[in-house]
Amino acid sequence: MLGENHALFIEYPEMHGKITELKMSDENFKHMSDRYHHLDHKIRGLEGNSIPTNDQHFMQLKLERLQLKDKLFSILSN
Repeated sequence: MLGENHALFIEYPEMHGKITELKMSDENFKHMSDRYHHLDHKIRGLEGNSIPTNDQHFMQLKLERLQLKDKLFSILSN
């Protein structure tokens, strides 16, 4: 769906405590989660406000968000 929030706490509510813990103790995880949040916010803004952007740029943002989500989930799963 357009404009859907993909925040980590929404995507993985069962891992809320671990997400919070890692954001405070693991600088790499914090950096990746901050970047993920920034990308999610930007993508939702583009979708929700019909801000002009080319398809290639938009798809690149979504791909980067997906790749970060995969990396973050991998860390959370271990």
